[in-house]
Amino acid sequence: MAEKITFTVNRVPRTVEIEGWEKLIDVLRDQLGLTGTKQGCDDYSCGACTVLLNGKAENSCKVFAKKLNGAEVLTIEALAQGTKLHPIQEGLIEAGAVQCGFCIPGIAMRLYSLFERKLDASETEIIDALEEHLCRCTGYESILEGAKLAQKKMKAQN
Repeated sequence: MAEKITFTVNRVPRTVEIEGWEKLIDVLRDQLGLTGTKQGCDDYSCGACTVLLNGKAENSCKVFAKKLNGAEVLTIEALAQGTKLHPIQEGLIEAGAVQCGFCIPGIAMRLYSLFERKLDASETEIIDALEEHLCRCTGYESILEGAKLAQKKMKAQN
């Protein structure tokens, strides 16, 4: 039996109908057309589907949609302002961290969560956050470099 849930996605209230088996990633991609959140592993190990759920980075493949009533979700689509990229996106691009790009939305959201909580995060804290993600083509050095560049850009804006 279908049920309706209402939650906020990228600062916009949304109501969707679900059967009860769906995960957050299914609702985002299939019902709301927000395909920036990537579906990689379905076992919480790759991080490609990371979004912010009530301000905290979460793998959307492990969150049941029926628990979303009243929740706030932020996806990669909300980071850029029109054609102006967020400093995290700029930093990752400028550091050459984006190759195929599949993992980058999840990485960007994890970094966003970290830097929103602690803009002065140490390199060790950044590395710990990035350990939640699997990248098969870039190499983690350029991702770390992009994260530090993004951090510097965000500090300059404050």
